[in-house]
Amino acid sequence: MATTTPIKPVTAPTRPARDISEHDKAPAKGGRVLPLDGLRALAILGVVLYHLHVPGMKGGFVGVNVFFVLSGYLITSLLLEEHRREATIRLGRFWVRRILRLYPSLVAVVVVAAALWFLVGDYGYSDVGAGSGALIALTYTGNFMRAFAHVSQGVFAPGWSLAMEEQFYLIWPPILLLLLSKGLRRKVIAWIGAAAVIASCVFSAVLYDTPSGIATPDIYFSPVSNVAPLMMGCVLALALTHERARTFFAGWFGAVASWVGFVGVVTIAAMMNDGLPGEGWQQTATTFGFTLPLVGLASALLIGGMVSRRSPLSIALSWKPMAWFGRNVSYSLYLWHMVVIALVEPYVHGLWGKFALVVAASLVAIGSHFAVEKPFLKIKKRFEPASWSQPVKREAVTADA
Repeated sequence: MATTTPIKPVTAPTRPARDISEHDKAPAKGGRVLPLDGLRALAILGVVLYHLHVPGMKGGFVGVNVFFVLSGYLITSLLLEEHRREATIRLGRFWVRRILRLYPSLVAVVVVAAALWFLVGDYGYSDVGAGSGALIALTYTGNFMRAFAHVSQGVFAPGWSLAMEEQFYLIWPPILLLLLSKGLRRKVIAWIGAAAVIASCVFSAVLYDTPSGIATPDIYFSPVSNVAPLMMGCVLALALTHERARTFFAGWFGAVASWVGFVGVVTIAAMMNDGLPGEGWQQTATTFGFTLPLVGLASALLIGGMVSRRSPLSIALSWKPMAWFGRNVSYSLYLWHMVVIALVEPYVHGLWGKFALVVAASLVAIGSHFAVEKPFLKIKKRFEPASWSQPVKREAVTADA
């Protein structure tokens, strides 16, 4: 849930993959793979409609898993490209870019929500006050508080997923740099990542403890037992540096993978909406050890197909208004939508009222993008590797960092 940093594709110094027709090439314009932006727009819309309790959108929360896979893929692609060009990864520079990308908007939301806590503090059954909620949000510890202290943060609650990502990116880049510096082939690192995915799923199933009522199990907020979707994105990025994998995805498999992945995500979301057979989705270990990781796998197939070749699905998701919204507004909307809902929901009713809430939250997010994000994005560019601006022969891919 972040904006753009144009990078060049990760390529190995091997013979080129087979030629692909112009029609089949991955859709890129202005250094971006536009359907990924469109996918981001759909994912954030699902999350917002889930929090609005819109009928038929009880499974919209799976959009968070889609974001996890996207984030893992895009940022790992960025790190691999930097290492390919400069033979290292400057971790300090990477973390500064993350702060400049994510923190300004987070601070803005926290300041506004804390100031209006007397109006929004009780929304979502908050267990903390304004100061504690702000501190948890700003220190990216929301997932720990949910998993281990059983504390709900009200309008700051969605910050648990941001905490998951930032904790992961404190640990993953140094590990990746270490493995690369030891001379491990990227294919081997990908297999190590795949083993981590399997271990995470096993941990989720083994450590599952049935929650009371409709509460979400603690394992869902654990940076260990729910690391699978983030790691799936990393594995995809590593795999696509291999010539055989690129050729495979550039062919018929990529076209099929896109559709299988898209249908898979939509189908699982629909299953969550109806409830798993015999019980709610929170009430079974299978959900967390298998079904939600399956969302991650479907997302990886979808992303791998769309970045590798053009298809009717990628063309649809490249629709300019949708791609613009996903690229520029999705992160701000994720931060702001709960605050807007808490403020406005008491005064609107019915489906039209929920539609008005989506519009209102989107307008606030758009304003936040231009007023808060863009100035810091200009500063962030100063910390980008100089090699990113050098031309390459192949199409550019954009990472969200």
